[in-house]
Amino acid sequence: MSAPHEPTAPFAKMNGLGNEIIVADMRGGTARVSSGAAIALAGDPATHFDQIMAIHDAETPGTDYFIRILNADGSAAGACGNGMRCVVEALAAENGRSSFTFETQSGILTAEVRGDGLIAVDMGAPRFGWQDIPLAEEFRDTRAIELQIGPIDAPVLHSPSVASMGNPHAVFWVDEDVWSYALDRFGPLLENHPLFPERANITIAQVQSPERLVIRTWERGAGLTRACGSAACAALACAARTGRTERTATVVAPGGELLVEWRTDDHVILTGPAEWEFSGRFDPATGAWERADAEAVAS
Repeated sequence: MSAPHEPTAPFAKMNGLGNEIIVADMRGGTARVSSGAAIALAGDPATHFDQIMAIHDAETPGTDYFIRILNADGSAAGACGNGMRCVVEALAAENGRSSFTFETQSGILTAEVRGDGLIAVDMGAPRFGWQDIPLAEEFRDTRAIELQIGPIDAPVLHSPSVASMGNPHAVFWVDEDVWSYALDRFGPLLENHPLFPERANITIAQVQSPERLVIRTWERGAGLTRACGSAACAALACAARTGRTERTATVVAPGGELLVEWRTDDHVILTGPAEWEFSGRFDPATGAWERADAEAVAS
């Protein structure tokens, strides 16, 4: 393999319940991770990711850092709960702090390392107005909108609840096992449906009890992932809003369990683990990278 082109920024390859994350340290400079670099990193099996969480110096007084989020296709994302936990894990290991205030494209959020080692992220308030999600046409009641996949008289999926948790989400409720649906086939069609002008994250959800949801998610710009934090939050908020669950529930994704609480102050709290895999340096313009231990080099 050819040598990388002057890697200049440190990164950590991490995951949150299998949601593959790159935490890129862009502090102290003005460089940003390019879409091309993101696509290159996502295309390499060693650095494949669902989201890049780029840590930048704070832009707003009272915040610690600005976090820019990129999907695997190079597009921008507004929120990533599993990625935020990875950011907190990385920063806490660096400076010993347990609480942080971040600014993202979707607003300001806080996060903390709990005593049990799990990380809780305040994802903010869900938005249910059709123009806030956004949808391309008006739906006064977003608890169930007119959208389906399959024959008109026997749709495979239909009538999703929709919401924004910093990203647009559509949640399809099913009675069967979530694995019995070809989400790899339906996901791209629904993500890019004309009803979603900014595309959407597509989730299939099965309610097992008032305190337990099982989900699978096709993420906007990333495809099938083992976990999606904002989707877990959207699913819980929509489930509670429609009377399917309580306001606190365990949300089970393919990668494991998350605890989601929709508090009375309207904020949704996402709690779960984060895991470090390896670290290295990369060129934010091209995506060329090398491991910190120099055991592997990629171009």
